[in-house]
Amino acid sequence: MKFVDEATIEVIAGKGGNGAASFRREKFIPFGGPDGGDGGRGGSIHAVADRNVNTLIDYRYARLHRAKNGEKGHGSDRYGAGAPDIVLRMPVGTSIFDAETGELLFDLDHHGQKVTLAAGGEGGLGNLHFKSSTNRAPRQFTPGKEGEQRKLRLELKVLADVGLLGLPNAGKSTLISKVSNARPKIADYPFTTLHPNLGVVRTSASRSFVIADIPGLIEGASEGAGLGHLFLRHLSRTRVLLHILDVSSPDPDIDAVEQAVSQARAIVEELRRYDETLYNKPRWLVLNKLDAVEDPDDVRQRICQALEWTGPVFGISALTGEGTSELTYALQDWLDAEQRKAHTEQDIQDGTHDYDDPRFDPARNNP
Repeated sequence: MKFVDEATIEVIAGKGGNGAASFRREKFIPFGGPDGGDGGRGGSIHAVADRNVNTLIDYRYARLHRAKNGEKGHGSDRYGAGAPDIVLRMPVGTSIFDAETGELLFDLDHHGQKVTLAAGGEGGLGNLHFKSSTNRAPRQFTPGKEGEQRKLRLELKVLADVGLLGLPNAGKSTLISKVSNARPKIADYPFTTLHPNLGVVRTSASRSFVIADIPGLIEGASEGAGLGHLFLRHLSRTRVLLHILDVSSPDPDIDAVEQAVSQARAIVEELRRYDETLYNKPRWLVLNKLDAVEDPDDVRQRICQALEWTGPVFGISALTGEGTSELTYALQDWLDAEQRKAHTEQDIQDGTHDYDDPRFDPARNNP
């Protein structure tokens, strides 16, 4: 499922250090001559495409990136130190535009690609460069040059890792608002969601994944009924589906378990009719609104037994957040494992192995 993830940042490279105007002063050497060194180069700002980064969420909060200035020159022919560069890691597939002109500057289309967003200023020249036969004691020096400064718009067409599947009012919008930065419209009537919602779920400072909510499906969706059929094709691009089931029932005369089982079978049948590949995609069962039932364990057991379900199953309350942390961490671990497997297979196929990739660092306690 492709969505556009955007962020606007400002990058300011460092100014070059000024050159020095200095003269050698030693005993018995009254005319030592100029010895002012050059200034150091200002720090540059680069972007590197990193396949381990999934979203641009970091750049929505850290919008200003400023490199340090170069050190000024010194006497005794000492040059100023250059400032360190800043490297911004971005997802593969990030397009970088000039925010003011709209011009496409860079397109990070492969892992490891490195581009310079803002070049640091050159250091100024010290007075030792201006010595000549007619100017034995120059006092000239040049200031360091200003570093480049740009406002950039980052755009990433991302692929959703996790797709939410379920009937209208199953609690998908509430769940995505609870676990991610998405803020969809939520109401107590069907078809609240009229278009896909995308959220980034961050499980740690360096781990995250993308989750997508589509309009709820109804029977006949594969043939064009309701709204969900418009987006069924996008679900085939996700890596895992979360099948959300509402296990509560406002009507005491209706068995909530039987109702949930019937709804689950209807949704699965729609998947099968629409696309066999989508039907066979990894799918987890998520029993929502368990806070509204008296015996959650009994409900879980009866539903799994009726559906002959042997895959992953989680009980949650999207409204209160109960069980959502366990769900998101399990998803992150599963996605990380799948990513490691895919990259390892690709490296073996290519005859390469990226040992610099932190995912292959034996010192890390990877899941």
